[in-house]
Amino acid sequence: MSPAAALDADDIEATEPHWKDQLIGVLRALHPTSFERLAQRLLREAGFIKVEVTGRSGDGGIDGIGVLRVNLLSFQVLFQCKRYQGSVGSGVIRDFRGAMVGRSDKGLLITTGTFTPDAKREATRDGAPAIDLIDGDLLCDLLKQLKLGVQTEMVEKMVVEPAWFEGL
Repeated sequence: MSPAAALDADDIEATEPHWKDQLIGVLRALHPTSFERLAQRLLREAGFIKVEVTGRSGDGGIDGIGVLRVNLLSFQVLFQCKRYQGSVGSGVIRDFRGAMVGRSDKGLLITTGTFTPDAKREATRDGAPAIDLIDGDLLCDLLKQLKLGVQTEMVEKMVVEPAWFEGL
């Protein structure tokens, strides 16, 4: 590929917003109940056999519940959704875990933001039920993989190689 062709591709990428940035912007603009329904759809498409959004105030921070079947076993998983611009801290993880007590031993926290290092440590702390974390970057990848609101377009580009013709 010629240097000019490489510059063209770089210029195009520099002028267009990165698809993940654009997607995160769309997700953050969603109404909270729409974001919860998106999480519901994501979990269903990812293999959960039953997913319900609780949609109730006073639910203790539980936005929904799902059942994941793995071979002969079924796991009840509680989930919480956070449309955050910044980072989710360890306090949110502790509060969510507290809301899970007596309801489920499996939790999933989905955010458009990121998780602080303390939040990541808290989510996997020894002696406490583990909480799986999906940050904005992973959320984008999952939506792309499951083809939920993200299309992959393949573009064919022709490049003439004059040097090839010189050897004729």
